[in-house]
Amino acid sequence: MQTPGRTSLLILLILVQSACALFFLSDVVTDGINIDGTFSFSRHLIFEAVATVGLICGIFFEAKYLRDLLRRNQLAEQNIRIASGALSDVIDEYFLNWGLTPSESDVALFAIKGMTNAEIAGLRNSSEGTIKAHLNAVFRKAGVTGRNQLVSILIEDLMGSPLLASKVAAR
Repeated sequence: MQTPGRTSLLILLILVQSACALFFLSDVVTDGINIDGTFSFSRHLIFEAVATVGLICGIFFEAKYLRDLLRRNQLAEQNIRIASGALSDVIDEYFLNWGLTPSESDVALFAIKGMTNAEIAGLRNSSEGTIKAHLNAVFRKAGVTGRNQLVSILIEDLMGSPLLASKVAAR
């Protein structure tokens, strides 16, 4: 993903290249004008003109590429926000359907995030035995045998529907 610093650096580079292109273009024009007002081409002048055109084409390519990168970055961030919100909605819906208590929901959420029983116990100021009891109740209510299956249910539900495409299209 593009960072603001990199974007600013690319914009600065494009501006510097634009200034150089203007300088070279004016140099080609002034070198080609004769005293009598006619324009003449020399081999050196043609080479400078071609190099200047190449620089100008590069500037347009860089500007277009930067614009496309910024658009893709914005779309990726939007998809991440949608997916995060969708996962949260799916989790809440399952917890409600399973009839989890607030304590069981907290413990289940920590388990889904990958925390160990000891870490969960520390966060909730309870014993590991209490955490194990809550997890066993969650697994029983969810109809699964462990954490992996619990996470699997949530991920499969997200992957089973065209969530991102429909939410992006709705905006």
